[in-house]
Amino acid sequence: MSYYIGVDGGGTKTQYALFDEKKNMLASVKTEGTNHENLAGGIPEAAGILMRGVEELLLNNALMQNEVTFVLMALAGMDHPYQEEAMAKALKKAGLKIPFALYNDGFIVVKAGVSGKSGIGYNCGTGTCCNSIDSNGNLKQIGGFGPLSGDVGGGTWIASNAFRLVYNEIVLGGEKTLCTQKMIEKFGIAANKEELLALIPRYEQEDDRFIRDMIDVFFEALAEGDAPAKGVSDYMAERGAEFIAGHIRTQRFTEDVIEVVLSGSMHTKLVSDEYIAQMQALTEKRTGRKCRFTRLTVPPVTGAINWMLE
Repeated sequence: MSYYIGVDGGGTKTQYALFDEKKNMLASVKTEGTNHENLAGGIPEAAGILMRGVEELLLNNALMQNEVTFVLMALAGMDHPYQEEAMAKALKKAGLKIPFALYNDGFIVVKAGVSGKSGIGYNCGTGTCCNSIDSNGNLKQIGGFGPLSGDVGGGTWIASNAFRLVYNEIVLGGEKTLCTQKMIEKFGIAANKEELLALIPRYEQEDDRFIRDMIDVFFEALAEGDAPAKGVSDYMAERGAEFIAGHIRTQRFTEDVIEVVLSGSMHTKLVSDEYIAQMQALTEKRTGRKCRFTRLTVPPVTGAINWMLE
């Protein structure tokens, strides 16, 4: 039997999966996130976490490195060739002897969700990236650089925009939003500038609980028809459509219908069908191409074995 390992490395968690040559997932373990951009120790620290995850997976299944055919690692933060080179060097130094390949984590979304070999994956989890593999096998990444690339729709972005809506109402005397009352109830604060601003350090310190609570505030308000929240959602759909259209304009897709796979917790657990339909309509209007948008229903790491055996 041949064994393969797929790794899906995100900002908050990393999954390591052991597969056989029939694409069966035999075992899986998880560790903390391995996006080097979020770690004080950078790429060397990320490589150490990755190596420990691989070793745990092997130990749990009584395997040695020389019994594994290949490892495909799809990692958040792998955005440039020089980063891939540095990570490859660090992984070898950490003790990885199995042949391996490194990609940005957005590419396995495509391989996990499309019915063929090409398509576009738009991921909104902690952060945002949009990746494609075209009909000729060409890879392209759009986004992933935060404000520099105009990323929208990630968890941190949504939390900051929910806070902004409340700030506009309380501090600027602007448009009223359901986010304000929901935030007051969730955090037990008064509706004044001082208590609102006292929450800012929690955002700046990237307090996970605070971010999750603010995401809940936003989506609860959106579900209840809040106009300011709907404005943010509309902008998410517009910018997402622009990212996806960017792939269609610059890559080569020969299929009659282009498959677009939506992944990440913002897309698969929280956003509405209305948002997805709006984003699809905008994409098709801008490109003149027919698309099929679907939510990813399998773990992204399955895209690793699909790719390795393709």
